[in-house]
Amino acid sequence: VQLVESGGGLVQPGGSLRLSCAASGSIFSGYAMGWFRRAPGDQRELVATINRNGDTSYAASVKGRFTISRDSAKNTLYLQMKDLKPDDTAVYYCNAVPKPSSYWGQGTQVTVSS
Repeated sequence: VQLVESGGGLVQPGGSLRLSCAASGSIFSGYAMGWFRRAPGDQRELVATINRNGDTSYAASVKGRFTISRDSAKNTLYLQMKDLKPDDTAVYYCNAVPKPSSYWGQGTQVTVSS
């Protein structure tokens, strides 16, 4: 299993970022995928999912601001984030859903601050 997240950074409130997750074919092609995040001191939270048919779901806190997508030809998962808020600050991870692999990538840090 390979999960490599990228695209994070420091952004001002109201800004945008696009996260990417390069996944091994074994996990990407066989499962629905999701983006998770963990803020300091908090538990990991599922923020968005997409199944193999392209059906999506979002946590209430990000609905209307985040868009999840997948490119099956590239085994890559994306998370387009707009109108970012300080509460979105966290390390973002990708993994299979509803039962994540025991392997987690290193994540990508998103910091929203002025």
